[in-house]
Formats: sequence, structure tokens, C-alpha cells
Amino acid sequence: MKHLCIIVFSIIFFASCEKEFSPNLPTTADDIVVEGYIESGLNATPPYVILTKSIPFFREVKSFSNTFEKGAEIFVSDGTDSVRLQEFCWADLDKNTQKQAANFFNINTDSTTSNFNFCIYIDFTQRLSVKVGKTYFLRIKTQDGRVLTAKTLIPRPIPIDSGLFIKPPGINNIDTFAQMRVSITDPKGADFYRYFTSINKSGYVAARNSVTDDPFFDGQVTKFNLLNSQPRPAGAPDELFGLFRRGDTVSIKFCTIDKAHFDFWQTTEFNSNNGGPFASYTKVKHNITGGIGIWGGYAATYYDTVVPK
Repeated sequence: MKHLCIIVFSIIFFASCEKEFSPNLPTTADDIVVEGYIESGLNATPPYVILTKSIPFFREVKSFSNTFEKGAEIFVSDGTDSVRLQEFCWADLDKNTQKQAANFFNINTDSTTSNFNFCIYIDFTQRLSVKVGKTYFLRIKTQDGRVLTAKTLIPRPIPIDSGLFIKPPGINNIDTFAQMRVSITDPKGADFYRYFTSINKSGYVAARNSVTDDPFFDGQVTKFNLLNSQPRPAGAPDELFGLFRRGDTVSIKFCTIDKAHFDFWQTTEFNSNNGGPFASYTKVKHNITGGIGIWGGYAATYYDTVVPK
């Protein structure tokens, strides 16, 4: 009984000492976030940049449309020639162009609201010749006078030598789906890879682990499973991860990238794939001076094939 009284008294005492804790939340200015790419090769995507502002962790987010940074001056240069990227916003496009943009950037128009907006800076003219082995410089000046710079290299392209579709292993070895197996010849020296897939002419999507380097197969012929990176339908079993449906048209964008570009995606994907309260944190590496994000070069090769039935 004596011990019980002590316990009850302790609970009452410490409860009466509770004080609400209100942390001092940071009020730092918004960072400018860059996502920009420049590409070489046949059917290359024009150079483009998406410019947004970072959102503080504790701020309420009502609309991502308000995060786009408009009115910036953006130039891309090879050190000799330069071109200014033109700004285009979703609200200024006609319905047909909106449809094309939605397919390219994987925008689900059924889920957009009336006040949705999306802005991009792009060089539709492609006046700047993009060549393998050259470095391309990015310079951004925002309306409030902030200046951001970056550079990226277009590395040597390394094509896919061959590819075939095989029956997947395990309990899902049915004839509806197939696994893709490809082969490449990796040349001597450090190389970095990233790939995307498209199904039936949809927009290209990067795999969840889309990048790799070559320390384990440098200078060798290597084979690996190239995964379908399109999102699985809701409710689809885990066994379908990375598989292709027979009869579909598969498009592949296979790229080499430079070291800084690789570091950005490797650290970004590591963080996105390691959730939960006990996950380890890795600081995302970037190559933007004056802001955060990525200005990345691609040496891209494209392939189209049909999954045999």
C-alpha cells in the first residue's frame, strides 16, 4: 500500500509539472530548385529546365502550382555559343499542346484542378548543337536577382548490344508477362548509366533504382534485367514488379551520364527508397551553385520493341 501511494503521488507530481513545448521553427528563405537536362543523340529531347522554390518542412502546402519560379532568365552555353530558354506555362497552352505536354511529363490531367499550372523553360529551336564530350553551362537569373550556375558533361554513349524477353521465374511464370534481359559492352574507364521505359507510347519513366556505375563490370560484357519502370496498377501483386505485359510496345531510353549527375540520382533514390523512422539519412548531392537540384547531361539512345506473345 505504501509503494502504491508513492507511485500515485509521483504520477500526480510529474503531471502537474508538464509544460507545453513549442519548438522554434526555422524561417529560412525559399531555395531555388533546379531540374534541368540537356541531351545528345537522335530524337534528343530539347534542353529544358523546371524552376521551383523549396517548401519548408513545417509549412502547409495548399498548391504546388504556386512553387513555380516564373520570369527567370535562363541561358545554356557550350562556352562559345549560347541560347536563352523560353518560358511556357500550362495555362498559356492550347488543348492539343497540353495533351502532348501531359504525356511527356506524365501529368494525370484527370486529377488536375482548375487552378493547376506547370511552367517550363525550354529551347524548342534546338539552335545549340549538343555534342558528345562537350561541357554545357547553365546560368539562371531570377526576378529577385538571384543567380544560379551549373555545368554538365555529355559523356560517351554506350548502346545496348542485344535484348530478349524470357519467362519470369517463380510463381509468376505465366505467359501473360515477360522479363527483359539485355547485354551491353562496357568500355574501359568509369561510366555511369541511367535508363527509362515507356509502354505503348506513354511518357518515359525512370526506374526506382535507375542509375548504376561500372566498378564490377568495367571493360566487360555484362547482362542484366532491365525493369519495367512504369507504375504497377493498383492492387497488382508484387510478383509483377519490373515485368512487361506480352503484346505491349516497349520503348527504352538508355543513357550515360557524368559523375555529378550520377551522384545526384544515387543519393536521391537512396533516400526515397529508405523510408520509415529508423531509416538512415543521406544528404542529396547536387551540382547547382546558388541553389539546389540538378543540371544533367544525357548521351541517350532509344529503342522500340514489342513484347512477343
